[in-house]
Amino acid sequence: MNELPASEQRGPRVTIGIADMGISKDPTATLITYALGSCVGIALFDPVAKVGGVMHALLPQSKSNPEKAAANPYMFVDTGVPAFFKACYAVGAVKERLVVRIAGGAAVSRSQSGGDHFKIGKRNTTILRKLLWKNNVLLKSHDVGGNVSRTMWLDMATGRVFLKINGTTSEL
Repeated sequence: MNELPASEQRGPRVTIGIADMGISKDPTATLITYALGSCVGIALFDPVAKVGGVMHALLPQSKSNPEKAAANPYMFVDTGVPAFFKACYAVGAVKERLVVRIAGGAAVSRSQSGGDHFKIGKRNTTILRKLLWKNNVLLKSHDVGGNVSRTMWLDMATGRVFLKINGTTSEL
């Protein structure tokens, strides 16, 4: 399944799994993550250093399972996002230059009564926005909420971020 048109595919596709992140300096790479339902995807790109990354966070707060957070901070927004930013800084990204885009946070888990009792998607985006605001990081763009799953990818050559929702591709 190729989301990018053949004319735009340049090099390796790096798939970022759930509760994981990936960083690249390869201008031919595409970083992609699938199944952003209630999960949130964060794409970072420094246009000067040409460093970019994608993270796929599953749950909002690590206090629900500190042992899992210690083993894999990217599972949680509150532990994963700081670790993700630090990892980008370690390879040359500068906070003030980062272009930050987010997607996901949907209400896709519904009970038989039709309600979204745990509100994981909404909580993920709320915690993420608070964390970014607290650290003076502005969002360039976002596509969150609703009840659809999203695929998100970062084109390292351009820093452009794309979403595929219900078979339709658009730039974020």
